[in-house]
Formats: sequence, C-alpha cells, structure tokens
Amino acid sequence: MKKITILGVAAALLLGSCSTNEISNGDITLRFNGRMQSCVTSNNEATDSFHNDYISADALVAEEVTIDTWTLRSSERHTTPKGEALTLRGEYSQGGYGVEKIQTIIAPEGFDGMLLIETQYVNNGKKALRLKSAEQNRTIVDSDEVVWSFQPTSTSSRANWILPVEDGFYQKNYLGMNNCDYGGGIPFVTLWRRDGGVSVGLVEPVLKTINMPIERVAGEGAAKMKLEREWEDRLEFAVGDTLTMDRSFIAVSTGDYFEPLQLFSNYMYAHEGITPAESEPEAFEPVWCAWGYERTFTIEEVVGTLDKVKEVGFKWVDVDDGYQIAEGDWETNKRIGGDHRMRYLTREIHKRGLKAKLWWAPIAADPGTKVLREHPEMKLLTDEWVPEYISWWDSFYLSPVNPHTMEYTTDLVKRFIDDWGFDGLKLDGQHMNLCEPDYNEHSGLDYPEQAQERMPEIFKAIYDTARSLKEYAVVQFCPCGCAVNFFHTPYMNQAVASDPTSSAQIRMKRKAYAAINPKMAYYADHVELSDGADDFATQLGIGGVLGSKFTWPKNNPNVKVNYLDNDVLVDYLLTPEKEVYYKKWVGLYNEYMLSTGDYLNLYDLGFDKPEGHVIAKDGNMYYAFYADEWNGEPVELRGLDADKRYLVTEYTADEKKSYEVEGSNPYINPTFKLNYLIEVKPL
Repeated sequence: MKKITILGVAAALLLGSCSTNEISNGDITLRFNGRMQSCVTSNNEATDSFHNDYISADALVAEEVTIDTWTLRSSERHTTPKGEALTLRGEYSQGGYGVEKIQTIIAPEGFDGMLLIETQYVNNGKKALRLKSAEQNRTIVDSDEVVWSFQPTSTSSRANWILPVEDGFYQKNYLGMNNCDYGGGIPFVTLWRRDGGVSVGLVEPVLKTINMPIERVAGEGAAKMKLEREWEDRLEFAVGDTLTMDRSFIAVSTGDYFEPLQLFSNYMYAHEGITPAESEPEAFEPVWCAWGYERTFTIEEVVGTLDKVKEVGFKWVDVDDGYQIAEGDWETNKRIGGDHRMRYLTREIHKRGLKAKLWWAPIAADPGTKVLREHPEMKLLTDEWVPEYISWWDSFYLSPVNPHTMEYTTDLVKRFIDDWGFDGLKLDGQHMNLCEPDYNEHSGLDYPEQAQERMPEIFKAIYDTARSLKEYAVVQFCPCGCAVNFFHTPYMNQAVASDPTSSAQIRMKRKAYAAINPKMAYYADHVELSDGADDFATQLGIGGVLGSKFTWPKNNPNVKVNYLDNDVLVDYLLTPEKEVYYKKWVGLYNEYMLSTGDYLNLYDLGFDKPEGHVIAKDGNMYYAFYADEWNGEPVELRGLDADKRYLVTEYTADEKKSYEVEGSNPYINPTFKLNYLIEVKPL
C-alpha cells in the first residue's frame, strides 16, 4: 500500500519560517517553505539528501524583473481523478509588479516516486511584464563525485544520451530544431548518483519545444537541471493575463535512467492518450540490408546475394536508398527499370522464404521534382515564407499535417506494400524527428507550432496504412543518430540503434527503448557500425535484432571508401573467414532469440563495472558483460534466487564451458576481453 501524505500549512509558515507543508508519493517527498521554495527528497533509506536547503524551483524572467519567490498565502488539500493533491497560492508584489502563483502538486495513483506539477501565473499588479523565459522544476543534486545524466535530445553531434556531468559541463537540451534537420527527443532528463537520482520533464500529450538544460558549475559540487520556456521575441504578460505553464513532473529513483524513463512512459500511456505499439514476431527476425552496395546498387546485385543471405541465417532483406528517381519522386529510376522490376525483386526475395523491407525518407522532396511542381502547396513554409531545407537529402520538408501530404504519403505506402509487394518499411532520416513551425496556409493549422505537435499524425497514417495492407508489416523508424521523438514511438514496431557511433551507443539505446516500450523489437543496426565492425556480441547480448550489410560475392565497384574504424578501412565483402563468423552469431541469435525475452534492469550503466545487461527468457537468465578487459575481479550475478543453485554456461564460446554458482553467493570471477556472455539456468 503506497503512502500519500499531505500536511497542512502551519501558522509559522505564513510568517516565512520553516514549513511542514509537504506531499509524498511512495519514495518522493516535496516540501515547501513560506516563500514557495521547495526541497525534493527520497524516502528510500539508501538515498542521501539531494540538496539540504530549499531552492526556488520556478521563476519568471522578465526584462523588468526576475521573480522566483512568492509569499505563500494558502494551501488546500483535495482529490483529483489522478490522485491526492495539494494546491498552493502565493503572491509577489513589488514596485508595482504583482504576480499570483497557483500551483497544484498531484500524487498520481499507481505511480509511486512521481509527482505531477501544474502551475499558473496571474498578473494582478499594475504593470505589464515582458517575459524572456519561464523556468520550472529547478533541481540541484549535490555530489563530490561524478553525477551521471540522461539527456535524450537531437543535434548534429549525435552525442550519447547518457553523459557524465563533471565540472564545467553544460548542455542546453532544446527539444525544438537545434540544427538543420535535427530536433525533437524525449521530454525528460535525469541526474543520478550511486545512491539515487532525480528526473524532471513534461507530461503533455504532444511535444513542447522547451529547453532541459543540465550544468555543473566548476567548484560548486553539484549538478543542476531545469525546464525552461524561452520567448525570443518576448511574451507580453499584460495586467489581468493568466499564464499556464506546461504540465511537468518530478520523480526520484534508484539506479540509472531505466526506472524513471519507464515510470514516465507508463504514465503517458495511462493518462495522456498514447498507446504503445506491440511488435509482430516478424519484427524480431534478423536483417540483411543491401546498403553495402549503397546508392548505385542493381537488382542483379541484390538478387545475386539472396541465397547467401538465407544461408547465413538472415530472414529479412532491406532494399535501401537508390531505387528512386529522387526524394519525393518515388518511382523507380532508369537503373532499376520500372515497377515490374521491383515486383520481380520482391518475388525473388519471397521465393527464398525471406521478407522484404523498403527504405524510404518520407516528408522529403527534392527541389525540381515532379511532386513539387504539381503540388507546391505541400511544402512546409517557415516564418520567412520559404521552404524548410533538409540538408542531408538536399530536399525540402513537406508539411507533415497538410491534407495533400497525407494523401500523397498514404498512396505511396499502398504502392510499396500492395503493388511492389514489400512486407515492411524502413523510414529513414533525422528530419523525421521534428520540423519547424509551418506557416503554409494550406496546412489547416490553428497556429504554426501545431505542425510540430501534430507531426506524429503522418507516421500514424503510414503505420496504419501499412498494417491494413499486411497485418504483420514491420515499420522501422530510424531517426539517424537522434534521440527519438517520444510521440512517434506508438507508430513504429521496430526501433533501431539508428546509425550508432559506437557499440556503447547500441547498448545505451537498447536500454532506453526497453524502458519506453518493453514489447518493441530493437534492431541493433548493421554490425558494421559497431566497434571493430563485428560486435555481434553487443547485438546479441542486449537482446537486439542482428543485422548486417555485407556484400557477396564482391563489393559494388562504385563504393570506393567504406566506413573508417580506428584507421582501418572496413570492407563489407563476406569473405570465407567472415562467413564462418557470421554464421556462428546469426545461428546463436536464431537459436536463442533473446530479443523476444524480457530486459531486466539490474545494472547501472553509469556506475557498475563491468557494464551489465540481463535478458530473462524461458526460465533462464542471460547475462552480458562488457569491458575493454576484465581480469578476474568478482562480478555479481544480480537477480538470482538465493535458495537455488545455477548452471552457468558460456554459450557463445566455441567450446561451451560450464560451472555452477549458488544463488546465495552469486559471484563469478571471469577473465575476458570486450565481452562475456553467459546463460544461467536453475538446477
């Protein structure tokens, strides 16, 4: 039974002394003093205080004055449909400026460790204010050690989502468009220490383009975060106006970002009208992609590789970029040779018992294409009334909620699935994650920013159309190095590592997607993008879907330079030596199918060494540990039953070694380089 506590305002509080006014929900308690400052604490005995003093969690920053304290005048306990609540009212009055703050904190039933915050400001003074920004949920986490963070936003740097917050660190984490093509993400950030962490974010049903900055000022011994709404042109806050802030939350947790991200996601599913997708069995099958032949591939090259693809053990064939006339004109080009050639290709794929997925960059159209000549009304127009440019494709954005774009897009899905015979779609491009506000009058928007908020609708149309044509259709959403737009995830049934820059990114993203939607397949992308271009151990051990873009029996002669990895040119050609290696790992994948198991949150990606991941499947536990080198130091097998004995098998080794371990003493002493994967079976 969870504990929800709301204590009333003492008379001393109104005099401005220490407050006993607080609200709790499971492990979290939020306390307020007479200036409406707050202090967040964890009720978990293992977690120390995050910060020992009250802080001004909210602020209005105007040209004229900054307001971050209010004299508390009243508090009221009441019940809402979501849970018990506390509403506080306070006033600021100085120099003719007067602002009333009304804040309701809700303890949502079923979401222990989380509090919801709803805030309004009323200008009841004698002067208007020109607001530069409004800040919410300012939070301080004290620590003499490194503090780890989860910062899932999108920029052209394609940075890690988890980062150590050390002295001098600052990252803005803007959810709008940060660079050409790059924007969006998850409205959620986390700071955590070894003993526990705090998360803040928004619980709006659509994406709001706020900042979520995280910083650590050198010498202060603390990491800080907040939510921030900026108005570049200033917001006129006139006398009598009411300003309603985006609904936010604050949560406490233990371990890394998994627990609070799962809590946030489950809350959004329960209360904000978002339904998570559930992947079909087909989405968990291993993938070979023709991208090894790149944009000048031929039908003959792909068909000539199919028998080898099947022999190695892959079950999907992804036909990639290069079949189209141009982005926007998605008919076949002269090299491909017409619709009948695409139908021939899918027949050849199906003849071998394989499935076919087609690459596509939706909502993008090149300048000069037929589609833009015939339908210029589909262009997204910026505030300067010019098309928004997609630098990666040398294209223009199509207005995502424009009814003409919607019809054009769903017609393309019908061509790809119904006419050409594909079984799924690989939606590709960081531009899909977000767009600029749309000023196109043909889009039928109430305000330009609504294009950003309603952008998921185009992906819902793609997803629903594809699955209406083939109920098992796989729709992969690949935002190319970006932290995925959370509001797009209901309209994809295969997540992807999305052009990872390292094996660590593959693992980090897997854990995030497992928290967001544990039923969604996670494609670990081409193994050639992992460390050493061959890290199948990362793909398999974390429960990812295996993938490759090998070529056979030769490379495409137009692919002159492959990806550079540690100053060694990587060759995609499947040599006899590589073939033995690939067959081993794809065979293990098809035998164990760990991607269909349950990801267990047992290890902290920031503090635990070696890095650990666990999959539970068919009554067994599959542990995967990663480190550059591990020399026999003890490693705890967490999650075992103390009353049982277990058989540990090194199931990926060429000679499978086994030994036993007691659940009451679950420690092993492995020696390994890069990875150690084991099956742990109860005896």
